[in-house]
Amino acid sequence: MTSLPAGERSTDAIGAAAAPLVSRTVPLPPELGDALLSLVPARDARDVVSWVRRGEGLVGWGRAASHTASGPERMAELEHWWSTLVGTAVVRDEVDRPGTGPVAFGSVSYAAGSPAGGTLVVPQVVVGKRGGLAWLTTVGVESAPSVAAVPRVPEVRVQPAPSAPRDVAFADGALSPAEWAGAVAEAVSRITDGSLDKVVLARDLEVTASSSLDVRWLLHRLAEQYDTTWVFAVDGLVGATPELLVRREKGLVTSRVLAGTIRRTGDDEHDLALAASLARSSKDLEEHEYAVRSVAEALAPHCSSMNVPEAPFVLHLSNVMHLATDVAGVLVDDASSLTLASSLHPSAAVCGTPTADADAVIAELEHMDRGRYAGPVGWIDATGDGEWGIALRCGAVSADDPSRIRLYAGCGIVAGSDPEAEVAESSAKFVPMRDALTATSPAP
Repeated sequence: MTSLPAGERSTDAIGAAAAPLVSRTVPLPPELGDALLSLVPARDARDVVSWVRRGEGLVGWGRAASHTASGPERMAELEHWWSTLVGTAVVRDEVDRPGTGPVAFGSVSYAAGSPAGGTLVVPQVVVGKRGGLAWLTTVGVESAPSVAAVPRVPEVRVQPAPSAPRDVAFADGALSPAEWAGAVAEAVSRITDGSLDKVVLARDLEVTASSSLDVRWLLHRLAEQYDTTWVFAVDGLVGATPELLVRREKGLVTSRVLAGTIRRTGDDEHDLALAASLARSSKDLEEHEYAVRSVAEALAPHCSSMNVPEAPFVLHLSNVMHLATDVAGVLVDDASSLTLASSLHPSAAVCGTPTADADAVIAELEHMDRGRYAGPVGWIDATGDGEWGIALRCGAVSADDPSRIRLYAGCGIVAGSDPEAEVAESSAKFVPMRDALTATSPAP
């Protein structure tokens, strides 16, 4: 495997006045990218990054540079740090595709006041695969001698299989299911009396194991069972999101909106009938309309030729089905993918409508800090291209105790919502992470 550049734990200090980043991208034989996640070596949970869907995407490890920001302007600060960093970078890119050259992986808190804040991480090593091409990028600082010594075709090899978590135990988080159902009932009451149109309420689970969690195990399991989602890891946040907040690629902007959910039964014929009922459900169509409208309005200042389909389609995932709409437009300014993500957050799919009123209800009724759950998660390259999802179906590994992880799930609440049905829906949304934590089969 490629030797890693020096300076593994360098962080915020790199800036315009410091030694610049040096990034080199070289092509790899395509077969080396066939199992991206299997190339990631054992690392601390905070030093593994992933953005993989159907076997393609990016994985990385190590930390050449990083920056953390907090408060209402956290995403603007991260954007400024990144643009300053790549503005002085020395880039040698023999592949020249979105995701080559220096890449930063990021995750950002849902709420401006959350202590989780937002973080961009520049890995020391990134392996990417897309459309039959595979590549490897190494990043260091100018003074790191191993950067200059990186061979033209670095050696990459499949790693030993990660270990399964042991003695996994689940416990209620801030609210029990019954207490959370009460919060849903209160939200429905406020919607009915006209205080707001929709609110998204989330709940959490506390999970413990007998030893440190290997996030590679979770990534393998999630990719195996949920290959239509984006399987991600950034700074200890790991999950499999079905929702693409925004993609920016060579002037084209796209976003996938999900709102309206029904649990699958495992019976294909019955699930087709459920999908049809979901597509006709006035409650779910109303929830979905709010989410699509909020995304289209946020992208409009940055885009022309907007395409907003009149009706959603039903997205079939392994455990649930969602109403989904793909919104697209042509970029008319120089907004980066991170700036676009900032414009979209929080959408009605994770907050509600009107935004300020829904946010206030969330703060009052959830009784927890969402951290980086329901915030933007993804990557950005030096040109501003990138992909950002919403951190759903995920958990955050504790920075203080790597044997602990907190899982999150949320549901959109509108006038027709039933509290017990919403509890069942939230339980279904916990399934991907619960199954990944309790699986006992060996990793591929």
